[in-house]
Amino acid sequence: MSKSIFELVDNLPKNNVTTMVLNSLDFAIPGKWQNTTNFEQMIREVTGESDEEMIQKIGDRAVWLFNDKTQGYQNALWLYQNVDKSDYALGAAALANKVGSKIGFLNFLNRLTPNNEKAQAIDLAIKLVVELVAFCQINGLPGDSIGDFVAALREYQSDALMRMTALICIDGLVPFGADFIMKVESTLNNLSTQELNNNAGFSSVSKLIPGNNSEGKLQFISNSFEAVKSWMIGFVSSHNLTQNEVMKNLSNFVEFSEDKLDYVAAFLDMSTNYFEHTGTQSIARSLISRAMMEV
Repeated sequence: MSKSIFELVDNLPKNNVTTMVLNSLDFAIPGKWQNTTNFEQMIREVTGESDEEMIQKIGDRAVWLFNDKTQGYQNALWLYQNVDKSDYALGAAALANKVGSKIGFLNFLNRLTPNNEKAQAIDLAIKLVVELVAFCQINGLPGDSIGDFVAALREYQSDALMRMTALICIDGLVPFGADFIMKVESTLNNLSTQELNNNAGFSSVSKLIPGNNSEGKLQFISNSFEAVKSWMIGFVSSHNLTQNEVMKNLSNFVEFSEDKLDYVAAFLDMSTNYFEHTGTQSIARSLISRAMMEV
């Protein structure tokens, strides 16, 4: 990595399309996520420390840990960055000057095509696996520790909780509605290795997905989704999440018509990088917590 962890956090945007989308999801997990974009502030938040010398020591140790390539932090960040890149770059520049005012979504229809349903389902499954593998990398676990990940989901907070909330809402409920679990499950059950290999999201991160070959990786993706689906069903139910509720909150800054939700999914894919944004924050928090115990 060419940048240190404190630079990566300090360079996170305070206000762009990604942060607007994430803030619109606050209704689902009220007050659970704050867009911290200053590394020193994050140290204070995580540790409760006010002594400047101790803050410096914790920060230095966190930077050292991130730079140590025998740890998994850089791999985790690589995963978060690459899973977003495959669907992010297309419209970011066109949307940059629209931040701060309500975006007239229909103005962008000539730039977009609706997301293919199968591609959208694969995208959700790949992002879920990226979260699982990144969790293992950050915590020094074998990459196929599905059970440990499922257990940890119950304790997810802050940036990690927002990331999973966004995955369910943006990649699940927006394009598929209440049946998103069934749609993804059906897609994976009928997916060929050739179709998987042709998926840009999979290709961008496949080297870190467990499995000796494409067949093994597809099986791991299917097993991971099967293990996590009960948690997702419970999360949707306990938070009363519906497609209508998500779209109502998104409509605070995006104008759209209800018959264009497939285009909305494409718009969100091309204009947000919520995995990289919140993933950077999660990695930094983990580093700070570990550094605090080690100094």
